[in-house]
Formats: sequence, structure tokens, C-alpha cells
Amino acid sequence: MTDRAYALFEEQQAARGINLEEVKARLKELRIETPSWGYGDSGTRFKVFQKEGVPRDPFEKFEDAAQVHKLTGLAPSVAIHIPWDKVDDYGKLRAHAENLGLSIGAVNPNLFQEDDYMLGSVTNSDAAIRRKATDHLLECVDIAKETGSRDLSLWFADGTNYPGQGSIRKRKGWMQDSLTEMYKALTPEMRMLIEYKCFEPAFYHTDLADWGMAYNMALKLGPQAEVLVDTGHHLPGANIEHIVAYLIDEKRLGGFHFNSRKYADDDLIVGSVNPYELFLIFYQILSAASDGDAGIRSCVSNIAYMIDQSHNIEQKIPAMLRSVLNVQTQYAKALLVNHEEVEEAANRHDVLAAEHAVRSAFEFDVTPLLHVLREEQGLPLDPMKAYLSSGYGNGILARGKGGASW
Repeated sequence: MTDRAYALFEEQQAARGINLEEVKARLKELRIETPSWGYGDSGTRFKVFQKEGVPRDPFEKFEDAAQVHKLTGLAPSVAIHIPWDKVDDYGKLRAHAENLGLSIGAVNPNLFQEDDYMLGSVTNSDAAIRRKATDHLLECVDIAKETGSRDLSLWFADGTNYPGQGSIRKRKGWMQDSLTEMYKALTPEMRMLIEYKCFEPAFYHTDLADWGMAYNMALKLGPQAEVLVDTGHHLPGANIEHIVAYLIDEKRLGGFHFNSRKYADDDLIVGSVNPYELFLIFYQILSAASDGDAGIRSCVSNIAYMIDQSHNIEQKIPAMLRSVLNVQTQYAKALLVNHEEVEEAANRHDVLAAEHAVRSAFEFDVTPLLHVLREEQGLPLDPMKAYLSSGYGNGILARGKGGASW
């Protein structure tokens, strides 16, 4: 049945001018980083929910992450969060990851869970607290050096709840001072990926509230600073694919934190609410992949695709499997867009034909393509089913409750 379904799919795509061998080659290159915190206990503003079998330390988080990569071939690196993943010997953690066929990905500083940071970390009016926060950023640079990590992912909860609570302009300057000191500590291979969020936990103003502020900060710091787009960190109605296209054109799109939201939070599984948006993000990226500007092509080829989700009510490993598979599915669909057809329709001002050329790729069922791809890679056709029947989920129940949490 797989062969017959794929043969029909191949015939359909050939008629549209799509070379599936090229599509499969691109799919085999896709890499999605999973977050260590997505495997641990997490919760809402009201409670952290403890589940049986969650990892008790960073080493067990990597063991669970290895299951996701083993079954999908998509997730060879794991982001860490400090101090959630703090260990005495990062060389030992790195070796453990490598023995599992993984690497340590982005290092994420934590500047929001200590009492000192209630009124800000790098933007706090207290110079001693700003110093403490900056020292933590420098500590994370050192950890990245030990773990072989390229990226430092930066998100700040800093902001104010009321007018007059703090000087917005002074806070802007303090943040730049701190990040400048961190930037100078980077090795030439490292990048700072600057994230933003329109609101929360501060409700009057957030010090890095949107992509423009993050972009401006990156420009001030230098070429090793780029913008990280979290798909859940925007006001309702924001055109994220427009932001993506703009940042690519400026050669400053460094990466993504993939997740989804219905209202104002961002920890739903990526693609679970608006898969078309995820598809359109990839459409913009792939439309720039063959640009005549070498800088734009380089930007696109270095985008870090990362999951940022805390699975509160879901089982951790199945939720992460669903996350990376959703990304793969929408990426596969975006690879089916015939860009020449889109451009030709746009150039003759045929609005509906141009829109149809994009949307028709989204409407294809790519299951036959993904099944053949997995067969060629020696992976299970249905990674979720393979996990559920593997017994791994039952085996880790021996860990009990009370595992690592954020």
C-alpha cells in the first residue's frame, strides 16, 4: 500500500514540477532541537504537576531525548537551561549525550526564578543585581564552551507593571550594557539569539517586547547577535511569517522556538492550533533558500529550529514526538510549493492563482512521502506507535514521582 500510495503521490508532484528526490534530500537534512525542560515536570501559574517516570536529573533528560531522535531521526541535539540543568561536570554531561548519539544544543540562561529578579535582572535599578545577572550570562558562555554549544538563547522576563515603576530608557541602556559584556565573551563560533515577548510576566511594559527591539539590540551588539522568533510570543493577529521574511532579508534571523497558543500563552504543541501558520513560516524560509544573495542563503542555512514547550498535562516523550513530527510534516508540505508558479502568477497580477499555488501544497497529504522517507532511513513508519509499543514508557516509571522540574 505504501508503494502504491507513494507512486500516486510522486505522479501528482511530477505533474506540478516537483522533484521528490530533491524534496527527500531536504527533509533528511532537517534538524529540530528539543528542550531538556520539555521532559521534566512542569505546570501552570497555579501548580507544577508531578508525573511518574519523568527524569530526575539532566542525564535522564538526555536518555529520554534520545528516544525521540532514535524514532524520528530529527532531533540530535538538546537545549539546556541553567540552573535547571546545572551539573558539577559538563564534560561528563557532554560525553553522556554523545554516547546516546546526541549533542548539547543551545544554552539558556535563567534570569527569572530568583527573588532578586522580581523587579528585573539585567534591567534592575540595583547595580548589584545587574552584576549578578550579567555574571550568570557569562557563566552560561563558559558552559557553552565546555559543552561545545554554539548558541546562547536569551529571554528576559524584565519589565514593569506600572507607569513610574522604572525608567524605560535607563532599563534599555542597562540591558545593552549587560549584553555587550556577554557578547565580548563569545568565541567567534558562538551566537547570541535574542528572544522577545509582547507581555508577561510584566504587564505594563516588557523590556524586549517585539522583534524590532530584539533586532535593534542585535544590530548594536554585532554580527554574532541575531533574533530568535518564538511562535507563541506575539500579540493576537501578528503576521509571524512577515516577521520571518523581514528578518531573513536583514540576515538576522537566528532561530525559532516552536510552540503554539490559542490565546496568550505559548506551551501548546507546535502546529496543534494553526498548522497553516507553521507551513507559511517554512514557505517564507524556503522561498529565500535559493536567493541570489549569498548572505541571505547563509542566514537561511543557519537557522536553528528548536522546540520550546513545557508539557503540563501530556506525557512528556509522546508530546515531544508529536511536536517534532508536526514540524516535519509542515516542512514537507512547504517543500512542495512550486515557487516559479507562485512568482509567475504574482507577476501577472493573478492574485487567486498565486494564493492557490501556495495553498495547494499545504493541502496535500504527505504521509506517503514521509513513510518512504522513513523506510529509506531505517526508521519506523509510525514513530508514535513504535514508542508506545517499545515498553520504554513503562520502564521509566520506576523513577517514581518527584523528578526534575522547572
